[in-house]
Amino acid sequence: MKPFLTTTVPLLLLLCLLHYSSASTQPTFPSEALPTKSGYITVNPKTNSAIFYIFYEAQNPTSPLAQTPLLIWLQGGPGCSSMTGNFFELGPYWVVSSDGESISLEPNSGSWNRIFGLVFIDNPIGTGFSIASSPEEIPRNQLSVSRHLFAAITGFIGSDPLFKDRPIYITGESYAGKYVPSIGYYILKQNLKLPVEKQVKLKGVAIGNGLTDPVTQVKTHALNAYFSGLVNERQKGELEKAQRKVVDLVKMGNWSGATDARFTVMDLLQNMTGLATLYDYTKKMPYQSSLVTKFLSSAEVKRAIGANESIVFEECSDTVGYALNDDVMKSVKYMVEFLVRNIKVLLYQGHFDLRDGVVATEAWVKTMKWEEIERFLMAERRIWKVRGVLAGYVQKWANLSHAVVLGAGHFVPTDQPLNSQAMIEDWVLDQGVFASELEGNFSSDSRESL
Repeated sequence: MKPFLTTTVPLLLLLCLLHYSSASTQPTFPSEALPTKSGYITVNPKTNSAIFYIFYEAQNPTSPLAQTPLLIWLQGGPGCSSMTGNFFELGPYWVVSSDGESISLEPNSGSWNRIFGLVFIDNPIGTGFSIASSPEEIPRNQLSVSRHLFAAITGFIGSDPLFKDRPIYITGESYAGKYVPSIGYYILKQNLKLPVEKQVKLKGVAIGNGLTDPVTQVKTHALNAYFSGLVNERQKGELEKAQRKVVDLVKMGNWSGATDARFTVMDLLQNMTGLATLYDYTKKMPYQSSLVTKFLSSAEVKRAIGANESIVFEECSDTVGYALNDDVMKSVKYMVEFLVRNIKVLLYQGHFDLRDGVVATEAWVKTMKWEEIERFLMAERRIWKVRGVLAGYVQKWANLSHAVVLGAGHFVPTDQPLNSQAMIEDWVLDQGVFASELEGNFSSDSRESL
C-alpha cells in the first residue's frame, strides 16, 4: 500500500490544485448583473428558428416605466452578436480582465440603460445565441432580416403590458447601418396596415459608424487616409484603383464580387498603414472584444442569461456573413430618406474610425433626396461639451442629427462611455445640442446641471 499512497496523494493534490486553478479562472455572473429578462422569441414556428434577446430595465427612470423609452441595439457584421454591444460597449456591465486569463464583470457608468430600457437582439438568426434551423433559413437580404426582426420586436413588446405604449428607438453600429434603417422602414410600412393599438411606437433610429450607402462610402477611403497622413500619393492612387473596381462590379450587378473587392480595399489599406486596427487609427492594440467570446463560452454564464447551452458562441458568424455576402454593397439610403421624413434620425461616428467614419458618412448624406437636405447642409455645426469638456460636434436640422464623437473610434460607447450616454439621452429627450428650438452658432454643454 505504501507505494500507492506515495504516488497517489501528490497526484490527488495536483488534481485538486488544477481544479481550483481552473475554477478560479471561470467567469462568474453576479446576481446584480442579471438582466431583467432574457431568452428566445420564435420567428418561424414551423422550424423553431428563434431570436435571442437580453433586456435591462432602466436603472433610474425619469418617467413612469409605462412611458420610459426603450432602446433596441443591433450589432453589425453582418453576423456579429449584440452581446458584444452588451458586454463590451453600452450594457450595464462590462467584461474585463486584469491578467488576460481571469474574467469578471464590472459596472459600466456609461450604460445606455441609465434612464431608458435597453434591449440587445442577436440578429439575424444564426448570429450569437439566436437559432437558425438550417443555414438555408438565414436571411439573404434586408427584407428577410426585417421580417424576423419585426416578429422579434413585436413579440417582445407583447410579452409584457408594460411595454405596449413605450416609445421605441432602434440603434446599432457598423453593418447595422443597414439593419437599423431597414427595420425602421419596415415598421413604419407595417404600421400603416395595423390598428393604432397594435402599431410599434417607433420614434427614432440611431446609426453609429454605419455602412449605409456602401458604393458612396467605399470611394472615400483613399482620400481620407491620404489627408490623415497615413498614405502617400502613390498609395492613394493604388487605393483609388481598387475602389473603382468595387464600383465597376456594382454597376455590373456582380454583388458578391463587389463585396469581395471592398474587402480587398480594406486589406490594402491595412497593409499600407500597418495600423493595429482600422477601427481606430490611434490605437496601438486592437479592441479586446474577444473577452466577450471567452466570457460567453461559460456554461454558467449561458444559464444565467437563458441562452441555449449547446450553442458554441461566436462573436461573429462566418455562416451568416456568407449568407449576406450579396447584400453588403446594396444601399439602403432610400430607407433613411423615408425615415427622416417621418421620425428622428441620428447618425454618429467616432472621429478615429477609418472604415465607416465621418468622411464616409458625410459623403452619402450630401446625396440624400430629402426636401430639407440643403438646409441641413447649411446648418451650424455646434460645439458639443459634456461636463464642460469638448466631446465633439453636432449638426442638426429638422429630423436629422449628425454627431462626431471625439476621442472615439468604431466602438464609440467603448471609447467614450459617458459622452455616448449623454449623446443618446439628449437625442432621445430633445435636449442640449439636440434641442429642436436651438439656433445659431454656439457651444452647448449637455451635462451642465448634473
